[in-house]
Amino acid sequence: MIQAIVTRPAQEAQLWADQLTTNGVDAQVLPLIEIAALTTASHQQALQQAWANLPRYAACMFVSGNAVEHFFKARHFFKLFEVKHAKAGVFSTGSAIDCAANDLPVNLRFMATGPGTLAALRAAGVPSGQIDAPPLDAAQFDSEALWRVVGQQPWQGANVLIVRGLTQAAVPEASASPGRDWLSLKWQRAGAVVDELPVYMRRAPSFSAAQLSRIQAASGDGTVWLFSSSEAVSNLTGCPVVSRMDWRGALAIATHERIAQTARAAGWGVVRTSRPAFSDILSALRSIESSHS
Repeated sequence: MIQAIVTRPAQEAQLWADQLTTNGVDAQVLPLIEIAALTTASHQQALQQAWANLPRYAACMFVSGNAVEHFFKARHFFKLFEVKHAKAGVFSTGSAIDCAANDLPVNLRFMATGPGTLAALRAAGVPSGQIDAPPLDAAQFDSEALWRVVGQQPWQGANVLIVRGLTQAAVPEASASPGRDWLSLKWQRAGAVVDELPVYMRRAPSFSAAQLSRIQAASGDGTVWLFSSSEAVSNLTGCPVVSRMDWRGALAIATHERIAQTARAAGWGVVRTSRPAFSDILSALRSIESSHS
């Protein structure tokens, strides 16, 4: 049975690992990016202000499912607060969540680069008719694919909000995602005014002794690393212990050519690219299993 290490943030990684296990893959979870809420007063104020100003935006683009989750979670809190004070404590979580979904500006377009973010928007209550995303059969899910869908819309003078994360050093997430910088520039060149709203923190994990032992083994035992972020690769090889390991015998599947280039530059011997759709990942794993059996 082929072994795979899923490196997505914990919640997403477990979902992928469960699906892979069901399909005959020995999948293990090793999140290489930790997600944390931004809890400072300034960040909370910015979130609240963004929700208050939402009607003035023509589009709201989310870089990930985590961005959707933290953005709407904040709105739920604000609505709970409002309902509590308006009705002297007569409120429920359910009514607040319904309100958050139902009071979205009807002319606002919600945008996602891939199916995971698309699913998160639908789960948050955004009507499918207000969501723009690459088609599910697109060759790739990235900023370029989204722009092919929305680039011809009239952006001159429009306001666009990009909801994203920060790295641990408080540098915009785009430092590891040039495609998102590219998309922001495209909007600006088309005449739009682009605002960015960080709603969560991305940071490198700390590895236990057991995890470091598994990482060492997976550098050459035929385990396939599943990378969906260049930042994940950098977080792994940036660990001092890991940086001394030899990756020439390591295998990886990357969900974008930019990620594949990062893995190759870090020393991975075999790196294949795949669409991030589950069926494509599974096919790529089975192809590697056949060629290395």
